[in-house]
Amino acid sequence: MLHKIAELALRRARLLLVLAAVAVVAMAALGFGFGAFGKLLGGGFDDPQAPSARAQTRIDQKFGGETNLVLLVRTDGSATGGLSSPAVEARGRSVTDGLKHEATVSGVVSYWDAKSPRLMSENGSEALVLAHVKGNDSEVGDRAKVLIERYAGDRGGVSVSAGGVAAVGDEVTTQVSKDLATAEMIAIPLTLLLLVLAFGSFVAALLPLVIGLVAILGTFAELFVLGSLTDVSVFSINLTTALGLGLGIDYALLLVSRFREQLASGAEVPDALRTTVTTAGRTIVFSAATVAAALAALLVFPPFFLRSFAYAGIGVVAVAVLGALFVVPPLLAVLGHRINKGRLPWASAVRRADAPFWGRLAGAVMRRPALTALPVLALLLLAASPLLGVTFGTPDERVLPDTATSRQVATALQQDFGGSDSGSVQVVTEGAVAAGPLGEYARRLSRLDGVLRVDASSGSYSKGQGRPAGPAGAALGRADAQRIEVVSGLTPKSGAAQDLVREIRALPGPSGTATLVGGTDARLVDSKHSIGIRLPLAGGLIAVTTFVLLFLFTGSVVQPLRALLLNAVSLSASLGAMVWIFQDGHLASLLGFTPQPLDTSMTVLLFCVTFGLSMDYEVFVTSRMKELHDAGADRSTVVTQGLARTGRIVTMAAGLLAVSFFAFGTSSISFLQMFGIGSGLAIVIDAVAVRGILVPAAMRVLGGRAWYAPPVLRRLHGRVGLAETAEVKRSAGV
Repeated sequence: MLHKIAELALRRARLLLVLAAVAVVAMAALGFGFGAFGKLLGGGFDDPQAPSARAQTRIDQKFGGETNLVLLVRTDGSATGGLSSPAVEARGRSVTDGLKHEATVSGVVSYWDAKSPRLMSENGSEALVLAHVKGNDSEVGDRAKVLIERYAGDRGGVSVSAGGVAAVGDEVTTQVSKDLATAEMIAIPLTLLLLVLAFGSFVAALLPLVIGLVAILGTFAELFVLGSLTDVSVFSINLTTALGLGLGIDYALLLVSRFREQLASGAEVPDALRTTVTTAGRTIVFSAATVAAALAALLVFPPFFLRSFAYAGIGVVAVAVLGALFVVPPLLAVLGHRINKGRLPWASAVRRADAPFWGRLAGAVMRRPALTALPVLALLLLAASPLLGVTFGTPDERVLPDTATSRQVATALQQDFGGSDSGSVQVVTEGAVAAGPLGEYARRLSRLDGVLRVDASSGSYSKGQGRPAGPAGAALGRADAQRIEVVSGLTPKSGAAQDLVREIRALPGPSGTATLVGGTDARLVDSKHSIGIRLPLAGGLIAVTTFVLLFLFTGSVVQPLRALLLNAVSLSASLGAMVWIFQDGHLASLLGFTPQPLDTSMTVLLFCVTFGLSMDYEVFVTSRMKELHDAGADRSTVVTQGLARTGRIVTMAAGLLAVSFFAFGTSSISFLQMFGIGSGLAIVIDAVAVRGILVPAAMRVLGGRAWYAPPVLRRLHGRVGLAETAEVKRSAGV
């Protein structure tokens, strides 16, 4: 198949390029002209079938929705009388009345309606207006932005600040957009400069950009189609651009390097292209398969935030492979020796078939495997040790900088209001409940540790003592359902707050009626459970598919096991470093974030993306070792020459991709910082420590067993594996 692609590129190069140009224009029209971005949604972090999600749906249907917008009204001190001053009173009532007339808002509860003390700060200088913004996650964000612009701000000595889930989501989305633009302004110029340095030629440096552009536009078109059929997260765009450019660099670098190597050995352009496509092309196909397999594991998780990255990742990999196989070869056929046009002074060194440094390093490691590899392995295991104390959470206002308004409102709620309805645990019944059983159930809830107050239609209960219900409580009851609000003084998303959710769920409902428990802490409990229970399945799928693909690639059962083990060590080190930095807070002052548990979804995403990219480089290195081994080279030559001929490619590709990810470290959103720094660090560790040192050491220890497979599997590989051709074996240079 690859040989046929090479012949097609030689015979119909210009036709293929014209068709590729037409396809790019069509994909651009589909992705941009038809509004692909308008099809994508915000949010998507929750399991739609989780109890908390079902509770939220029922509350939306029966009670106007949970509070997700909090407006904090305060005076700057110039108005006498505090909350009773005419200026504050007028502003508070104006905000309240305005929200009640908004078609996108329901469930407005205000201090100025009932003068409820629970909606007034302990020092009497601040008051709250609570509301529910209707719609899905994406609609809530857009609508909250409009409402905040309309009602928040400083006027006449009275300030109104917006908080709550809707305001946090709006600020996070806005800040992420700004931070990504900043990251791209940093990464793109550096990437272009490094591409020229890596290729040593301006013409050759343009090829990765071609593949990257094709991959990005093709995936945007795919997201437009998928976004019309199912929920797709808007954040998938970020992975599309980063991974599209990264894989474009990887694949183009591999093809151009192999093509140059063949030209330098004296091969004519047609022969050089045939060898390039059949060798580097084979590597790209298997490499892409391993990346896609790692990203496909995200499909097992219910939140569409994670599934969206599988859609985008698999799409960008597929389009990048098509571009590498059907766009780069005809370009190389047309360019021929002009691929080296615009050469820089050091181009001759860059165009060498091997990198002596990596060969010498591999040779030194193989001579002293224990002396060189054990310190590196010990260092990686030390970096991984913080994983023993890892905790997980979900994004909240703490991912924002201290200066963010919604975070300041959240702080005020905790410090000045002694617990707020906006962060309460929500309990909703799935049927009618009489007042007596409802009151008894509320009293039992009020006796749980950490509970300050329980509000129900039957009354408000504090420390087990009931008192008559006020107007707010009356709104919690319906003929076919009841809503109970459990207000606690516990720190949101803390271990104690999560334990309270579990205790509430363990408590029998009133008169045996089924209950659903929701709220912020319940969503965290459900998110961790939903992802955690599926992690073994996702990990198993990644391990099995990777093992099968590497077996088909190498014909060995030892090489896949060696690759999985070393990748597990390097990824554990990277994740351990993220725990040390972002959970334990050792670089908090330098990077400007608040230490907190690792975001569950972003950690899973980080693992799958970096595992796939690690296997990308694994295939690059193993492919040359496999060629040399099949050509009859001795064990030492297989490793030293394999590293010498791929070391530069891997380190260049890894360095270029790491720049793009490290640029995310400039973000002021902590989970984006974690993903960028973690991905970049994992790529660097894999390219340098694993490929440069641990792989040669493992190959030395394994010796001839490195290529072992049982006879039955050898026969299977002979029938279904993609074997090297005689032409490829000759090109190994042994």
